[in-house]
Amino acid sequence: MFKNHPKGLIPAALANMGERFGYYIMNAVLALFLVSKFGLPDGVAGIIYAVFYFGIYVLSLVGGIIADRTQNYNKTIQWGLIIMSLGYICLSIPLFSDNLTGGGDWWSILIFTCFALLMIAFGNGLFKGNLQAIVGKMYDEFEAEAAKEGPEALKIAQDKRDSGFQIFYVFINIGGLIAPFVAPLLRQWWLKAHNFLYSADMPELCHRFLSNTLVYTNKEGEVVDLTQKFVETSQAVLYNGNVITDQAAFCTDYLHVFNQGIHYSFIASVAAMVLSLCIFLATKKMFPQPAKKEAAQVQEYTKEEREAMATEIKQRMAALFAVLGVAIFFWLSFHQNGQSLSFFARDFIKTDSIAPEIWQALNPFFVIVLTPIIMWFFGMLAKKGKAISTPRKIAIGMAIAGCAYLFLMVLSMVCNYPSGTAFRAMNAAEMAAAGLAKSGPWVLLVTYFFLTVAELFISPLGLSFVSKVAPRHLVGLCQGLWLGATAIGNLFIWVGPVMYNAWPIQYCWAVFFAICLVSMAIMLGMVKWLEKVAK
Repeated sequence: MFKNHPKGLIPAALANMGERFGYYIMNAVLALFLVSKFGLPDGVAGIIYAVFYFGIYVLSLVGGIIADRTQNYNKTIQWGLIIMSLGYICLSIPLFSDNLTGGGDWWSILIFTCFALLMIAFGNGLFKGNLQAIVGKMYDEFEAEAAKEGPEALKIAQDKRDSGFQIFYVFINIGGLIAPFVAPLLRQWWLKAHNFLYSADMPELCHRFLSNTLVYTNKEGEVVDLTQKFVETSQAVLYNGNVITDQAAFCTDYLHVFNQGIHYSFIASVAAMVLSLCIFLATKKMFPQPAKKEAAQVQEYTKEEREAMATEIKQRMAALFAVLGVAIFFWLSFHQNGQSLSFFARDFIKTDSIAPEIWQALNPFFVIVLTPIIMWFFGMLAKKGKAISTPRKIAIGMAIAGCAYLFLMVLSMVCNYPSGTAFRAMNAAEMAAAGLAKSGPWVLLVTYFFLTVAELFISPLGLSFVSKVAPRHLVGLCQGLWLGATAIGNLFIWVGPVMYNAWPIQYCWAVFFAICLVSMAIMLGMVKWLEKVAK
């Protein structure tokens, strides 16, 4: 599997795995952390999360421009790792405000947290695309060397490119598989060390007690009283039979300890960044330095050739923008794993033994397990002369993503689940009276299975389609447009938590199901045209 690849592939993959490990620790807990530390509504935390995700992909364009103009990819990558490390160091500092209801210190700490996220996004932008560019250049040189030995050697070398990037992608997901376990385990250990136990409901209840909003009027004008739920849950999180003597002190202590555990988990992110930096510095002599592709490729066209190919270029760009439009809606739906699906795991899934953040490990686990199976399936069809085109695979991927939300929609209808806000407002007696109960962990297993298969049909194949249709003198721009489409999709993922808390959750899942279904139909309607353009 690892034989006959460029010697720099594994060091680059290891450097990327360490960075992804640190990133996925933060990604797994970010939205829930913003809620538990600052008492933010899910929707507000979702907006911060969405803007952060948008920044990562938009700033990848900035990172590419910097590396392109300086012609120093290694230095750009190094600075990316350093800046990310500094951002994680800022997040690991357990700063707290005595005023938990929005005082001056509270706002300062929130702004400091957002600044730390900006540093991580900018560092990621310097790192993300440029390391991938170096890996691509490895295979350019690998194929050029093979071409000297003859056509057969060149064909073998060209076949290695796809498997090389698949190896690179698997290493990313190894880091992503391990990372979601780190923060919950550290948090639970820290809670237990201070005689507390974990409860997903307790942070919100503590914030409500301290702000005197355990009793409030909801949007429907109904009075909601969380006092009994607060009493039941607060007693349940006490370790070794301790007794609450001062409820305000208990709430403050619980929130501080709960969030300290998350803060300290970011130290693991710092360690992962440092490890990635050490690996990169120790092996950077193995890595080539990509030249500016656009400048080299523009020279391949004469003025006459450009005029003759103007129509074809327009068709290719039109096809590209059509696929980018579908990609926007895929990422909007897929990246609910860090938004409404995380809140769903917190509220509606039994998390007594498994924290909601840990479920995000299912996605990288399925990527690692399913990638070889899907590769084998596509290869088998190709050998039988029944190869599926890339546009058709993307359409199938949207259908599979829709299956995930169709499943959640039907489950929510059968269980008669209300909105997230209404469900959290119920104590055990009220849930029993309404015939409501939390679902088992198998629900998330099924959901993430469908979403991961959809990802494997869309994400790598979308990049492949971009490389096929991009005009030779616009390859860099077209890859940037793919990142831009991903960024736009991520910018709007905040709508998930808003719908999740405003409506019975079946309607939230129905919206995402409809988005996937319509995107699939549009993609199928364009398949023949896209297949023709991509030839």
